[in-house]
Amino acid sequence: MAHDTTTLLPEDHERALLVGRVWRDAPRRGPALVVIRRGEVIDISAHYACMADLLDRDDVVAVASTLEGESLGPVEALLENALAAPQRGPHLLAPCDVQAIKACGVTFAVSLMERVIEEQAAGDPTRAAALRQELQALIGSDLSQIVPGSAEAMALKAELQARGAWSQYMEVGIGPDAEVFTKAQPLSAVGFGAAVGLHPASQWNNPEPEIVLAVDSRGTAKGATLGNDVNLRDIEGRSALLLGKAKDNNASCAIGPLIRLFDDAFTLDTVRQAQVSLRIEGADDGFVLDDSSDMRQISRDPLDLVRQTIGAHHQYPDGVMLFLGTMFSPIQDRDGEGQGFTHHLGDTVTITTPSLGALVNRVERSDRLAPWTFGIRAWHAHQAR
Repeated sequence: MAHDTTTLLPEDHERALLVGRVWRDAPRRGPALVVIRRGEVIDISAHYACMADLLDRDDVVAVASTLEGESLGPVEALLENALAAPQRGPHLLAPCDVQAIKACGVTFAVSLMERVIEEQAAGDPTRAAALRQELQALIGSDLSQIVPGSAEAMALKAELQARGAWSQYMEVGIGPDAEVFTKAQPLSAVGFGAAVGLHPASQWNNPEPEIVLAVDSRGTAKGATLGNDVNLRDIEGRSALLLGKAKDNNASCAIGPLIRLFDDAFTLDTVRQAQVSLRIEGADDGFVLDDSSDMRQISRDPLDLVRQTIGAHHQYPDGVMLFLGTMFSPIQDRDGEGQGFTHHLGDTVTITTPSLGALVNRVERSDRLAPWTFGIRAWHAHQAR
C-alpha cells in the first residue's frame, strides 16, 4: 500500500528531536541507535549501547542534539525500507530495547464499557450489541465525567454493586488504582512497517492505538511515541485471567516510528491535548474504518499512570515504555449485522497524531510470522561484537 513518507513523520519534523533504532545488515548485522536531525539519520551507536542509557541522561535533549556519528541517509529511505515486503536494507525497529513494556487498561470511558461487554459476553461477539444497550441503560451516566477514586465514583460503585452489575473492569476504570500490566517482553516489540500478529485461536480482535511514554529509570517521562496494543477480545472476554494470552503473543506489540524527546516545542501537555487517529484498510474486502480519539477524554493523567507504575513501590532499572490506554474498541459491523468488528488477515492499521507521525503495520497470524529470536542474549552478543 503506497504511502507519502513525508506524512509519516511529525508535522514539524524539521525541528522535532527524534531518536530510534534501526536494523543494519552491515558492518555488524544487528540493531543500531540513531538520532534524526533535519531529516538525516545518524548512527550514534559508538556513543550509546542502548536506548535506555540515552534516555537516562538528564541532558538527553542536548546530547541528542549534538552527537556525531555515521550518516545513514535520509529518514524517508528508512521508512520506505520498512514498508517494503519483505523489509529491506536499514529499516526502523521499535525505538525501545531493554525497557520493560507496560500498558494501562480501561483509562477511557468507552474502552471501559467495551471491556465490561467482553466480560458479560464471555467472548461471544454476537452478544455485544444487545449487551451494549443494556449496560448503557443500566449505568445511565457519562463515565467520562467521573474522576477515578472520587466520592462520586465510589457512590456509583455502591449502586452498581447493589444492582449486581459491578465488574472487575469497573474497579480499575473508576476505582483509585489503575490497571497496569506487562504487555510484552524487552526487545520483543515490532516497529514501523512490520507485521503484527493475532493468535490463531482468536476470532474477535482489534487494534488499540495508544500514545506510549518513554520513561527513564527514575520515573521521569523523557519522550513519547505511538503504539498498537493488539487485543484479542474473545480471549480476554472468556476470563480476565487470560490477559497474558490475549495481550502477549508473537508480534502483538508495535511501537514507533520514533521516540520524540520532550523539549520546548513538545511537552507532556502536547500529549494531553493530542488527537490520535486510527485507519484500518482491509486487503480482501475493501473495508475502511476511520476514527479518532481525544486524549483529553482520558480518565487518569499520564503522570498519575507513571506514578502508579514506577516509584518507591516498584523500580524499573532499565526504564519503562508505558502505553497510556485507548478509547478505541471498533464496533462497526464488518462481516454481518450485529457481528461488530474483527480483523481480517492483511489489514493495514495506521495510527497517527500530528506531533508524533504515523505507525503503520499490517495484520497477520502470530504463528505464521518469523519467530522472535533476538532476545537479551542475542543483544548482548551483538554488543560484544
